[in-house]
Amino acid sequence: MALTDRIPYQAIVDRPKLTLPGNKRVAVWCILNVEEWRIERNMPRTVLSPPMGQPLLPDVPNWSWHEYGMRAGFWRQFEALTKRSIPTTLAINGNVVKSYPRIAAAGREAGFEFMGHGFIQGPMHKVENQDDAIRRTVENIAEFTGKAPRSWESPGLTETEETLDLLRKHGIEYVADWVIDDLPQEVDTPHGVITTIPYTVETNDITVYALQHHESDVFLKRGKDQFDRLYQEGATNARVMAISMHPYITGVPHRIRYLEELLDYVIGHEGTCLMTASELGDWYRGEMAKHR
Repeated sequence: MALTDRIPYQAIVDRPKLTLPGNKRVAVWCILNVEEWRIERNMPRTVLSPPMGQPLLPDVPNWSWHEYGMRAGFWRQFEALTKRSIPTTLAINGNVVKSYPRIAAAGREAGFEFMGHGFIQGPMHKVENQDDAIRRTVENIAEFTGKAPRSWESPGLTETEETLDLLRKHGIEYVADWVIDDLPQEVDTPHGVITTIPYTVETNDITVYALQHHESDVFLKRGKDQFDRLYQEGATNARVMAISMHPYITGVPHRIRYLEELLDYVIGHEGTCLMTASELGDWYRGEMAKHR
């Protein structure tokens, strides 16, 4: 069976009526991505082109670009989220609990949900043993937080034909890789059902800044426009909006205010329901059980 055949087409206009807690309109979940980039490897993405077009290792400037986020940018975002008491999903490489324990400890103490995000940043297609990498990620997070992660976001949203099955095998219930809808969807695996939860490649600071090279205020404008339409549609059926952020992108001084303003805008609406990844997945499963 082709990978796409495992996720049948569903028109959103045909989806059953779903009710958010408190009869809210939009479930908003905020994802803070913390990653380990190894300086001896090619960088997952770059901000500076290599001299004379020849990639060089170690790539000090581009590694440092990301490292700034882990040393400085993360703490601006952490303050923005905790100051507003926003339930946060920490998409974390499994090795970050050991390579950046200060960050992992802050997330744990703040009550963030730890979401598996690969073991070290890099596409799943390049992982020699996915089964082992997923297992180690789950074990590291479980050992550090006291409970195994229930949710997962693959680095770069990458998957192979076996990824979903291996994730479910290792206890993952919710996966954010499939950016196909404004509502979750269930997928069968040999180890039980795994549920997609709506992530984003549009209200994602990587896309806005690192790929599309927009001015700093575009993240705010795009986020507000996205939220406004989903809020309108949420009057008839629930909708889900993701806000994805990376410490080295919206954690920098010239962009952090636009993230803060977007968060204030979203939480300023009475119809907003703030959730983490697993809370969102649990809500959806509960709602769908009512329709079976």
